[in-house]
Amino acid sequence: MKTIYLDNNATTRVDPRVFEEMQPYFCDLYGNPSSMHAFGGQVGSKITEARERVAAILGADPTEIIFTSCGTESDNTAIRSALESQPDRKHIVTTKVEHPAVLNLCKHLVKKGYHLTQLGVDENGRLDLDELRSAVTDNTALVSIMWANNETGTIFPIEEIAHIVKSRGTLFHTDAVQAVGKIEIDLNKIPVDFLALSGHKLHAPKGVGALYVRKRTPFRPFIIGGHQERSRRAGTEAVPSIIALGKACDVAFENMSIEQNEVRELRDRLEQGIINSVPLTIVNGDESSRLPNTSNISFKFVEGEAILLLMNELGICASSGSACTSGSLEPSHVLRAMGVPFTFAHGSIRFSLSRFNTKEEIDFVVKEFPPIIERLRAMSPYTEE
Repeated sequence: MKTIYLDNNATTRVDPRVFEEMQPYFCDLYGNPSSMHAFGGQVGSKITEARERVAAILGADPTEIIFTSCGTESDNTAIRSALESQPDRKHIVTTKVEHPAVLNLCKHLVKKGYHLTQLGVDENGRLDLDELRSAVTDNTALVSIMWANNETGTIFPIEEIAHIVKSRGTLFHTDAVQAVGKIEIDLNKIPVDFLALSGHKLHAPKGVGALYVRKRTPFRPFIIGGHQERSRRAGTEAVPSIIALGKACDVAFENMSIEQNEVRELRDRLEQGIINSVPLTIVNGDESSRLPNTSNISFKFVEGEAILLLMNELGICASSGSACTSGSLEPSHVLRAMGVPFTFAHGSIRFSLSRFNTKEEIDFVVKEFPPIIERLRAMSPYTEE
């Protein structure tokens, strides 16, 4: 049975071009880049090249890029650095729809004495920028708002948000894990202080990420030890993965506009095909400002986990907006924040596409989906008479 993978916001297939570029650094070019000898030095020069490639996709300077192990580490490093560098400020502003890497850390920091403001969103997942303006005070150490939502694909107006935050003299961090490689980012024009990204969300392997830190932004390292990454992130570099991340950024940057259009066309074909053939469905998120690969669809009167199980039998991989918590189904915190009705929210499915999906795969999913929903609604205790 063929696998149809529509869960690319969870992780992506490593691009063959990326895999090919990283292979020599396992068994042939395996020197330590910190070594004085030429064998290590040539590896160090390749890390420099990878850093330049990551910087290019962000519109950044290579010296502003720190390699990490993942997006979560990048988020933690940025947030903790911002707070440690401003010990007199005890207020954090974020949103109710952040990834757990940000949201759970902020909630943890409340236990350490920080005050937290969580901004709400409307039914389309959009922020009220006036609420943001009111939330930032002289005591605010950091504002952390994601560039694009991982569940709905809603893109936030980061340029406008950044200018609001910086006008108050406050540090600004954005989790751009879902945005990098999918939409254009130019930090030459947008006054972001910290930006987090993750390799496995843009066709590099798991276990590598990066943190952008704007020049002259106060910084405190999260991992302390050796002098690697200009003493900003200790530990011997994961060379093959760093090379892979650089190549992945290079591939995405060169082909972004073409891939955006191709993936968006497939996403829209999937979305319209399902909506037109399955009644009582809604699309969650801001349809006018959304990642080109993401579609979050809710099906009334069915459970997301049940949909996934039947999809799995057909080899179709996607994600549910529901999570099983303590034995009871709870809709995602993102959909709850958007006010999606319970009868829809617990039956949400996130489809997230990539450059490797095909029209034939999409047509197969559209054809097979109506019987899945019909079967589940026939046995649902929630269905209206």
